Amino acid sequence: MAKVTFSQCSENRQVMLLVITQVVVIALMATLTTYGPEASPTPSRNHLGAGGKSDVKSSRNPMRIYSMYQDVHVMIWIGFGFLMTFLRRYGQSAVGLTFLTGAILVQVAILCDGVANWRKSEKAPLSLQGLLSADVAVAAPLISMGALLGKTTYMQLIFMGILELIVYTVNKHIGEHHLMAVDAGDSMYVHAFGAYFGLAVSFVFGVRDKPKEHPLEGPSYQSDIFAMIGTVFLWLFWPSFNSASLEGDDQQRAIINTLLSIAASCVIAFAVSVLVSKESKFNMVHVQNSTLAGGVAIGTAAGMMCEPIGALVVGCAAGALSVLGYKYLTPIIQKRLRIHDTCGVHNLHGMPGVLAGLFGALMAAIATETTYDYSLYEIFPARAPNSEVKLAEMRDNYGISAGLNRTAGQQAAYQLLALLVTLGLAVVSGLITGLILRASLWGSIAEEQKFDDSVHWELEEEAGHDLSSKSKEGSSRVIDQLPMAHI
Repeated sequence: MAKVTFSQCSENRQVMLLVITQVVVIALMATLTTYGPEASPTPSRNHLGAGGKSDVKSSRNPMRIYSMYQDVHVMIWIGFGFLMTFLRRYGQSAVGLTFLTGAILVQVAILCDGVANWRKSEKAPLSLQGLLSADVAVAAPLISMGALLGKTTYMQLIFMGILELIVYTVNKHIGEHHLMAVDAGDSMYVHAFGAYFGLAVSFVFGVRDKPKEHPLEGPSYQSDIFAMIGTVFLWLFWPSFNSASLEGDDQQRAIINTLLSIAASCVIAFAVSVLVSKESKFNMVHVQNSTLAGGVAIGTAAGMMCEPIGALVVGCAAGALSVLGYKYLTPIIQKRLRIHDTCGVHNLHGMPGVLAGLFGALMAAIATETTYDYSLYEIFPARAPNSEVKLAEMRDNYGISAGLNRTAGQQAAYQLLALLVTLGLAVVSGLITGLILRASLWGSIAEEQKFDDSVHWELEEEAGHDLSSKSKEGSSRVIDQLPMAHI
């Protein structure tokens, strides 16, 4: 049977699937959700203090997270969108499909978060905190999108994201509520999960024959500059991503640790890029991606007492690991496993996410009450005592609830278990999703259509534009990490 390409598949079917998806989301939103207490009308406004004056000092002010929510919002749509514009002929799709996919998936993520917090006989409450959680969740399928960039239809991306968000929600619920593992910056639950889910889908989509050079797979001078817009926005706002869900001193530590780690990864990424380059020059693939690896690697332990030196060391390790991954590991994965990773998400999100999980487990293993005081039991709720004698003072003075009385070693073991569960669920669910996405219902992209905006967009070409000659000119540029053809 001939493979159904996007050009052969009715575009009306694609649009109808998109409209049906939105209608189903509307129906589910009406059935399952309503405004939460923070957004419901009350005699005294939630965000106002006594006498109707703004109570900006109150940590209970539900609007206190709005500025960080906006930071994360910018990261998702501008940061991720522009980071993927490096392909010379896929910039409109990179930004546009991120816009479209993010818009539908944030609604699905709100539903998933609402259902996860659903109570019997009541609709799921929606709040600003829920919107923040939804934005963070959407980062996972957008990371997966990076592994598949240029090779799918938009409905494949959307359906992949819907399935991924369902599994993501289940995995995070298991990690947070059953294993009670700490992952402040969601490096395990978002970055590692999204990367390995996307790689598993890409494996199913994988190239069965020997990799061939595609004339459009690669950057141009202008596309690399546009991609740097995404890099800079992500670099600037990453401290908000890692700290938005925290409060008080935990939040301040997360901001400090993230800034130090991502700054160190930036410096080391530049340095290692020169060291591994044949011409001893900076490589834009490394600068666009590996400079951000420190933000991922510190995420799990962002709110912990790792000290500035710890954050800096982790950032340096992540920056070096990411560059070496682009240089040496990506070609091996593409050649031996036939996994095509368009954006190199394994090097920016996958390996640094695993590093974050390991570092988080190490920090959990050495955490003591001497270092943290009673805030130890706020950061690691499972370590709180469960006997009334030990708990009484902490509950009365600090509001700490009964825990599971775990030791430091036990908490570290559960941190590692959460990482393993995340990786296992990501790979298995990604493989299943990849098989589903190969169904003709979603259409597919033929080899000659890959990495080309013209599949999805109306393009105004310049008179006399010769794409083939321009592609040959661009492909002569020396890039020894990506694309796959340069293995």
